[in-house]
Amino acid sequence: MKIRDSRHAADIIGAIGTECLGARLDAVLRQRVEFDMSCLYLFQFNVAPLLVHNGYNDLVPSPTLSAYARGGYLLDPFYVACMNDHPGGLWRMTDLAPDSFFSSGFAISADSHPCVSSIHGTRIEEIGFIVPLKPRVALVYSLMRSLERGAFEVGEMRSLEAWAPILSAALESHFHLRLESYCRSSRQREELIEDAFLDILPGQLTETQRFVTKFILQGHSNGAIAEQMKISEGTVRVHKHNIYQKLAISSQSELFRLFIDYLARSA
Repeated sequence: MKIRDSRHAADIIGAIGTECLGARLDAVLRQRVEFDMSCLYLFQFNVAPLLVHNGYNDLVPSPTLSAYARGGYLLDPFYVACMNDHPGGLWRMTDLAPDSFFSSGFAISADSHPCVSSIHGTRIEEIGFIVPLKPRVALVYSLMRSLERGAFEVGEMRSLEAWAPILSAALESHFHLRLESYCRSSRQREELIEDAFLDILPGQLTETQRFVTKFILQGHSNGAIAEQMKISEGTVRVHKHNIYQKLAISSQSELFRLFIDYLARSA
C-alpha cells in the first residue's frame, strides 16, 4: 500500500463510530473517482431505511427523500438485493435491477427515488458497496454520477474494488459501535412481505396477488415473475388481470401511479 493510501485508510479508521465517517469516505474515494452524490443507508427487512450519511449535496428535494423513506425503498434494487442476502462488495445498480426496472414507472418517476429518478431514469448511474451484517440487514454506501459526465468505467470500478475490504471492515465496525441499536428483533425474519406493502396495497388483494403486485412494482417482467413464483406466464397474466380489476385500473402505469400517489401523501 502506498503512503498516501495508508494515510487515507487511517483517516477512515479514525472516523469509525463518528458522524463524519460518510464524509471521510467521500473525501477518500473522490481522490480516485469523480461522483456527484453519495449516501449511506442501513437497510433491514420490514423497517424504513436509516439514512446514515446524506451526500446528496442538496441535489435531491426533501419530498423525494421522504417518499423514498415512506416506501420507495421497497423498489430499490439495492434494498431488494440486501433482503435476499446478496453477496457483499461493489455492485452496479444495473447488475442488480430486475429485467424491466429501467422502463418501469418507478425508475422514470421524478419524485420517488433519489438516485435513479431525480434526473429521470438512467441519466444517473449508481454503484454501491454492499456490507452484509446479519440476515436481511446490510449497509449500502452508494456513489452516483450523472451519465452526462460518463458512466463509471472499468478502471474506476477496479480502483474502488481495491478499497472494498477496508470499507467493509470500517462500516461493519461503525455498525456495531453506532447503529446496531436501530436493528429490530430477529423475530421478523420469517415474514414474507413488508408491512409498507400491506399499507400501500388495498386489502382486497389475496396474498398471491400481493406478491405479483410487488414483483410488478419492483420492475420484473411477466417471465421473471413466473420464474420467481414458479408459475406459468399465462398464470401471471391472469393474476395481473384480476389485480387490475380489483384496483379499478387498466394498466401497469396506473398501478405505479397508485404507488407513487401513496408515497406523495406524506411527502
